[in-house]
Amino acid sequence: MTVANASAAGGGRRYALLLALNDSEYARKVHGGYGNVFVSALGGDGGERWDCFRVIDGEFPAAEELGGYDGFVVSGSPHDAYGDERWILRLCSLLRKLHAMNKRLLGICFGHQVLCRALGGRVGKARGGWDIGVKKVTFVPDFKGFRLFGDLQELPQSASIIEVHQDEAWEVPPMGRVLAYSDKTRVEMFAVGDNVLGIQGHPEYTIDILHNLIDRLVNDHTITSSVGEEARRTAEAGELDRGFWTRLCKSFLKRSNATTTIDMSQEAMVPEMMSYSHVVGGRFTTATAAASVGL
Repeated sequence: MTVANASAAGGGRRYALLLALNDSEYARKVHGGYGNVFVSALGGDGGERWDCFRVIDGEFPAAEELGGYDGFVVSGSPHDAYGDERWILRLCSLLRKLHAMNKRLLGICFGHQVLCRALGGRVGKARGGWDIGVKKVTFVPDFKGFRLFGDLQELPQSASIIEVHQDEAWEVPPMGRVLAYSDKTRVEMFAVGDNVLGIQGHPEYTIDILHNLIDRLVNDHTITSSVGEEARRTAEAGELDRGFWTRLCKSFLKRSNATTTIDMSQEAMVPEMMSYSHVVGGRFTTATAAASVGL
């Protein structure tokens, strides 16, 4: 476990970062590792402590320490969220336990998908193939009715985020709600209750990280050069709304408990897992599904 103090004074909040990937040479050299990428993006408010656990290597927080954390963040990964590796099954078990404890859970890319799986949803290969680059995500029309995000009041109709994934969420968990979608990925963001948030894109990534990832994926023939070129084009042409996404994540993780109630009508609830093919008014019509995993 590594520890990062996000600021020097005050606060006292404590968060656990569950790292589901190993550091690339680039991440170590430029950012000091992916742990620092997350803490610099999501930390920094009043002396918080961030404990980083490499769950991919079997490093998990002790059961007796779980109650001391204000929130948990699950990172992206090159692994499949629907895989049966021991550490993935153990992570699913931990996430179910944390949800039962009403702990705040934020999943990013793989984390988004493994949260979906752990809580009863379905994930699998993206039927549209790889989604890489800076992409526009559209929020459902009644998104402003949610009080998931504390003091974050102004929400745009859409926002651009970095995407790097070839898997996706096919069906949200029982009582889950789709909050955002895109042309290629039908579950870009979902919530379960007021303590679980999954985001398919990478709020923490910067453009330099994206370019390095594209280069590595092309060089090892994971993606074709044409897919890489299109991803670079979106990175150069698109305007990344990273500041908005990091504020949204921080507002979710750090809002006061007094503002946690979500006002959902019965119609807005999802009583059982659903299949879907396209979005209508922020919801899905019944049909076949598609989803995404990332790095």
